[in-house]
Amino acid sequence: MNLFKAVRAIFAASTFIVLVAPALAELPNVAKPTPDKATLDYGLKATKLAGGWYVIAGANDDFSQANGCNIINTGFYMDDSGVYVINTGTSRIYGEQQRTLINSVSKNKPVKQVVALNLHPDYFLGNQAYPKEALAATKLTMQGIKAEAALYETNLYRLCGDWMKGTESVFPVQTILPGNFNKLGDKTIQTLELKGHTDSDLVLFDPESKVMWAGGLVFYKRIVTTPHAQLKPWIESLKTLQAMKPKVVVPSHGPLSWGTEAIDQTLDYLSWLDKRLTDAANMGEEMNDVMKKGAPERFRNFAAYPAEFYRNVTNLYPLYEKQALGGF
Repeated sequence: MNLFKAVRAIFAASTFIVLVAPALAELPNVAKPTPDKATLDYGLKATKLAGGWYVIAGANDDFSQANGCNIINTGFYMDDSGVYVINTGTSRIYGEQQRTLINSVSKNKPVKQVVALNLHPDYFLGNQAYPKEALAATKLTMQGIKAEAALYETNLYRLCGDWMKGTESVFPVQTILPGNFNKLGDKTIQTLELKGHTDSDLVLFDPESKVMWAGGLVFYKRIVTTPHAQLKPWIESLKTLQAMKPKVVVPSHGPLSWGTEAIDQTLDYLSWLDKRLTDAANMGEEMNDVMKKGAPERFRNFAAYPAEFYRNVTNLYPLYEKQALGGF
C-alpha cells in the first residue's frame, strides 16, 4: 500500500509539471543583440512573439559605446498588408539596420506606421530610415520631441561616438489619438495614453494574444530612468496595467516578462522610492546622504545600479524637499 501511494504521488507530481509547462513555454527565448563597434553593426535579431508580434531586444544596460547605446526593446507587427514598427532606436544606423532586419522577416512588405511610445531619444532617433508620412506619436510626445531633440542629439553624440554618425531628428507627423481600441492593419489593439515616466506614455495591448508593449512605464531588472518622471502618477499607471492582466509584457528596458512580473517589480521599486524620498525630505536629510544609504538589497542587482539610482535621487529629491517645506 505504501508503494502504491508513493507511485501515485510521483504520477501526480509529473502531471502537474506537464500542465504548467505549456504556459511557461509561451515566453520565448529572446535573441540578444551582438554589437560590433569596429563595424558599427548592432547585431540586431528579431524574436517572434504570439499574435504576429516581433521584438528586437536591446541590452539591459546603460548607454555605452560597447553596446552601441542600444538599450531599448523595439519591435513590429506584421500582417498581409504591411508592417507596423514600434520605436526606432537611438541612431540613423540603428534605424537602417532595424529596417533591413524587418524587411528580411516581412519579405519587403511596406511600412504602414512607425510608432514612438514616448519622447525619449531611443524611441525616435532612428526615424530617418522610414517614410516621414508613416511616423506617428501622441500630440504630447510630438511636442516633447520637438522641444528636446537638439539636446538629445548633442548628448548622444558625446556618449555614443561613431554610432551616431549622420543622425538627425525626424519628427513624427501622424497624431495618435489613444482610445479604447484602435487598428494596426487587421489587428484591433487597445491603446492607452498614461503618464508618470513622461507626460505621455503610450501603451499598446493586444487583447487577443495579451501581449503588452508597456513602453517606458515598465523597467524589468533595471533601475528606472527619471528625467521627466512624476512618481505618483507613474504608480497609478502601473496599477492600471496590472488590472489588464497581460500574458507577456515587453518593457522598453529589460527582458520580457511573463504575466505582470515586470509591472509588479517596477511598482515595488517606485513605491519604495516615493516613500524613501518623502521620509528623507520630512526628516531633513541631505541629498548626498540619501544617495549614500542606497537602495534595499533586492534592487541592488538591477542593471544600471547604482548610477541610475543616483540620477533618480538627483532628478527627484529637490521636489520632495520643496513639498516638505510646504511648497516654498
